[in-house]
Amino acid sequence: MKRVVVKVGSAVLTENGSIALERLNSLVDFLVELKKNHEVILVSSGAVAAGYTELKLDRSILKNKQALASIGQPVLMKKYAKKFAQDNIITAQVLVSAANFNKPDDITRIKNTVDTLLENGVIPIVNENDATATDELVLGDNDQLSAYMTKHTASDILIILSDIDAYYDSDPRQNPHAKILKIVNNIDSNELNKEVSPNNIFATGGIVTKLKAANYLLACGTDMFLSSGYDLGNVKSFMLENKHIGGTYFKAKK
Repeated sequence: MKRVVVKVGSAVLTENGSIALERLNSLVDFLVELKKNHEVILVSSGAVAAGYTELKLDRSILKNKQALASIGQPVLMKKYAKKFAQDNIITAQVLVSAANFNKPDDITRIKNTVDTLLENGVIPIVNENDATATDELVLGDNDQLSAYMTKHTASDILIILSDIDAYYDSDPRQNPHAKILKIVNNIDSNELNKEVSPNNIFATGGIVTKLKAANYLLACGTDMFLSSGYDLGNVKSFMLENKHIGGTYFKAKK
C-alpha cells in the first residue's frame, strides 16, 4: 500500500466565481476508489473561492483574501465531508503553513497527526492556514506546500491535478505542435526560473510552481504525477490501472 498525496488547485475547484461541485464530486469519487488500496492525503485549494461565494470582497487586497479564506475553509470542508460521508468516510482538516515545515517539532506533530488519521481510515484534508500565513496567498505556492507535505509525511508520490494537464516541451497555448513529456527524470534550471503564469482568477500558480514542486521531490527521491483535474481519465488510468496514457510522470531515480 502506497501513501499518496493528491493536490487539487483552485482552477479545478472553481468555475464562474463559485465552487465547481461536479468536479469536486468527481474528485471525491476518485479518491474513494484510490483509498481502497492506498493511504490518501488530500491537499486542497479553493478556500478563497468558497469564501467569495458567501461574501464578495476585493480579492486583490491581502486582508480581504485572508478573510475570504477564513469564511471559505468551513464551507469547502462541509462540501467535502458531505460527499465523502456517502461512502462512510470521515474527513479531517489539517491546517498548515510553509513556515511549519521549517520547524522540526512542527513537522513531527504534523506527521504524527496524519499517521493517526490514516491509521483510523480518515482522509486528512490539508489546507494552507491562510488567515495567518501570507506567503501562499501572495506567491501561490500551494504546489510547493503539497511537496513539503509529501516529503514530511513519508508519502510515496504526489499527484497534482490542475488546469495544466501535463508538462510540455513548449507552451501548448502558443505552440499547437507542443508535445507532452510523459516521463521526466530531471528539470532544466531555466524552466524553474520562468515567470509564474496563473490561468484562473482564483489560481495563483502555474506550470513553474508545479515544476518547482517536482524538482524538490525528485531531489528527495520521490515521484510526482501531473495531470488534468477537469478530466480524471488519465490519473485514474495511472493510479488505478497502472497504465500511463496521459499526464507527466516525474520519476525519481531510486
